[in-house]
Amino acid sequence: MTEQGRQHGDQPRRPDVVELRVHGVSGGDPTVILDRPQVRQVAGDDSGGFHRDARSDDAEPGGVTLEAYRWGDLPSGTVGRTLAMVFLLPFMLGNVAVWMRPTGRHRAAGVDVLCRLLALNLTVLYVVSVAGVALDLIAWRCLGAARCRPPFDTMAGLDGRHVGERLAVLALLPIAAVVLLRLLGTRWSGPTDHPLWAMEPLVRRLRAIHVAAALAVLDLVLLTARRVGGATFGTTLLLALNAAVLLVCVGLLAAPGVIDRPATMRTASWTARTAAGLCAATLAVVAADPRGWAPATGLPGYGGIAGGALLGQMALLVLLSAVVLGHHGRVGGRSALPAGLGAAVLATIAVGLAGGLSADLVYQSGELLGGYRGDGGPPLPYRWTLLAFFLHFVAAALLCAVMTVVSRRRRLRAAAAITARDFPDVAPEAVGRLRLTTKTVARARFTEWWGLLAVTYAALGVIGLTTSLVGGTGRDPEELARRFLGLPAGVIEMGLNGSSYLIAALAFTLLAGGVFAFRTNWFRRHVGILWDLGTFWPRAAHPFAPPSYADRAVPELADRISQLAERHVGVLLCGHSHGSALLALAVLRLPPQVGRRVALLTYGSPLDRLYARLFPAYFNEEMLREVGERVGWRWLNLWRDTDPVGGWVFAAHRPGDPPADPADPASHVDRRLRDPTDLLPAPGEGSAPALRGHHPGETDPDFRAAVNDLIARLRAAG
Repeated sequence: MTEQGRQHGDQPRRPDVVELRVHGVSGGDPTVILDRPQVRQVAGDDSGGFHRDARSDDAEPGGVTLEAYRWGDLPSGTVGRTLAMVFLLPFMLGNVAVWMRPTGRHRAAGVDVLCRLLALNLTVLYVVSVAGVALDLIAWRCLGAARCRPPFDTMAGLDGRHVGERLAVLALLPIAAVVLLRLLGTRWSGPTDHPLWAMEPLVRRLRAIHVAAALAVLDLVLLTARRVGGATFGTTLLLALNAAVLLVCVGLLAAPGVIDRPATMRTASWTARTAAGLCAATLAVVAADPRGWAPATGLPGYGGIAGGALLGQMALLVLLSAVVLGHHGRVGGRSALPAGLGAAVLATIAVGLAGGLSADLVYQSGELLGGYRGDGGPPLPYRWTLLAFFLHFVAAALLCAVMTVVSRRRRLRAAAAITARDFPDVAPEAVGRLRLTTKTVARARFTEWWGLLAVTYAALGVIGLTTSLVGGTGRDPEELARRFLGLPAGVIEMGLNGSSYLIAALAFTLLAGGVFAFRTNWFRRHVGILWDLGTFWPRAAHPFAPPSYADRAVPELADRISQLAERHVGVLLCGHSHGSALLALAVLRLPPQVGRRVALLTYGSPLDRLYARLFPAYFNEEMLREVGERVGWRWLNLWRDTDPVGGWVFAAHRPGDPPADPADPASHVDRRLRDPTDLLPAPGEGSAPALRGHHPGETDPDFRAAVNDLIARLRAAG
């Protein structure tokens, strides 16, 4: 029990019930949640807090005190932090992928290892791309082999310096990029006093490993280029030591369960310190070496290292897809798709986005500086990556279009059966309204097709692997297109330019979305969902991903519920959409004596329809039944066929479904709501009832009936 709970433990319990409402990702205004013109904050802070009616703290006439928990600013907070989330989007997606692991113990361990190795590769690719701009483009080309546009051809007087000095000085740019990631990860450290989400010790270990690997790869870029002009004992020794550091980093992540042990912190810290020392030594050796460097258009060896990083992530992605697709379990007993499928899909998106952004950074920087004029363009691996991104984007767009068309007839047929059972007798003037309802249900049912769509999308990773393999042969894409496809010269170059501008437009859209999602409520409701869902999970794979707001929201909710249960007869928890997930996790943290005074109402809830399929190791039937048992099965779940997000948790209860087992308490949780309630306006009304879809509807009669039902159960239990 919390200290505040103890302070109220000896006070007489008030006879009213507190109705605590928690919003979803689409809203967070307490005045809207409570349907009150003015509210006041009674706990929490500006980022997340509990609010009540400003006029009175007393119960409503029905003996119910309304309270709302607002958590909408926890995932973002400030414009700077929101923009940083956009910048770290590939890291965030790679981190969420590890939480989508399948349920099997050994297969889940394999997914953990592969996701963490992919996360490490994302960091390596980030550093390699920055090194491509600083070392290959500026230090080697603009200030040496080629003359860039002014003033980039005489940057800070470095054009007259020795090659080694230029490389050592400009190597500070990728080092600064690593330091920036390190500072962001440290600044966003989460709490460590909540066992359910206490991931910070693991984050510190992962952070040390990622920093060590990033510095080691940067050293390898410098030392490989130096050895092309002639190896020395010092460069050979440093090269071997940095390779050993990189192997240690990979080994700590590749050995199942090793990184999860607290004792690994000493090894990870020692590895990071060693990498920092080797980096300083490498810069000194490169800057002080007076020998000449091998003449080359680009930095010697850089293309091979960049290609190796890109090929490595493709190989890891294929292995991850094979592990997931090889799992033949079913999700919730209704889907024949492999459990844990989301890990491969989200990793594919993260890898594609990271590769595309890295390649475009190098490509656009070269265009801006003019450093690739007359020498065939940027390093060959990045040209192939841009081509792969373009092919992947076109294939994904065609796939979505085909799946939409192919599934439309089946979805409409299923939707027509639903609306025909809901409205068997339709007046002629209501035919148009019925047709609109059927189309809405059909659109909502597209959610059931996401699984097949995701499997096919993950298979598109073969495109990236193929282009990486072909690019590894050293063949130019234009040459192969001309020889084997008969395409005229310049077609591939047009495709590369189009892909580059497409990625630049995507990056600009993400940045603009980060700003508008913070400043505009309407935009946040539609785009901010990505940030809210992506930052829900703690950092278990990538230490530089944005932090989890659940680290605070879940314990804060549990503490507040315990406090309210000490002072009132009962607490009714009302969670809409993603708010139902926060409440389900908070219920699992409640002491037994508190759970006996709690009831749960979920509506528009994705707990089974989405989360149990995307995160089968966590939001599964066993976990959901435990939630029901914790609250004594005082749980109702409201759902509509027109809702594309929420659904039933245990049983659909659609017309025509077989009757559920009345002895199973889970069979009494779900209540299907007909939407709309009628096709024609009620007497005296000017318009027909609206289609509610995913709308919360706290003032709807069905919602109030469910509230009254659960309040009666609470009072009976009390």
